[in-house]
Amino acid sequence: MSTTGEPFVTSYAKAPAKTITAGGVTFAYRELGPKGGIPVVFFVHLAATLDNWDPRIVDAIANTRHVITFDQRGVGASSGTVPDTLEEAADDAYTFITALGFDKIDVFSFSMGGFIAQDLIVKHPDLVRKLVLTGTGPRGGKDIDKVVGVTYWNIFRAVLTRSDPKEFLFFNRDKVGKQAGKAFVERLKERTVDRDKPISTTAFRTQLKAIQKFGRSAPSDLSVITQPTLIANGDNDRMVPSILSADLHQRIKGSELIIYPNSGHGGVFQYWEKFAPVAAKFLAP
Repeated sequence: MSTTGEPFVTSYAKAPAKTITAGGVTFAYRELGPKGGIPVVFFVHLAATLDNWDPRIVDAIANTRHVITFDQRGVGASSGTVPDTLEEAADDAYTFITALGFDKIDVFSFSMGGFIAQDLIVKHPDLVRKLVLTGTGPRGGKDIDKVVGVTYWNIFRAVLTRSDPKEFLFFNRDKVGKQAGKAFVERLKERTVDRDKPISTTAFRTQLKAIQKFGRSAPSDLSVITQPTLIANGDNDRMVPSILSADLHQRIKGSELIIYPNSGHGGVFQYWEKFAPVAAKFLAP
């Protein structure tokens, strides 16, 4: 039971699909775990919908925390069009969060979601209590703007081998990486009913351009991030170079940094058995 006395689910595969309308946008979201207190809001990666979160990580956190995942404007089952900049995406996230009635949240973010989360905190530093940044880097970070070429090349490779692009984008192409990638993709299929709509090609391209702008922008002042922060990545991230996780660690005072060996952009998914309990402990109420 939750602190509100209501029964709750702790399995992301069974989390109910919901919507809320705010700022002229109907946001699609899911929630699970015990309600009451500060929720953990998940910020997802490029091209991702509600169905792209690893249930092993979500479920571990939802054992003790109220978890909320959502589709950004113009993505999946959310209405509207994808904004041209990640600052606007952060504004949309703020609209969504406040529409749900929250003035304090914890954040779990991955990749592009981490870019958006940083922009959100820079503008609303008191909104976030604890922050998890995985597979991500700072605004203006070296080579973030190369994500377009890296993404299209690996999508092409995936098409040739009839694989899911995430197997190429997130994981190393050695034996261990290939196994981890296939296992991750299979976990994403565990939800069999009420699945989300895939992102449109137009929305995907708009997100790519927004990331490119983020990578070519002047750095943000991350000294405003004073809340407890956990940073994690693999040691061979080709989408958001791993060195940028160390860069974030240096810029965010008091942050913790975990780099997993022999892994790429999806290091936290490859090492979910190690990472999930660490993240859950960090985000414990």
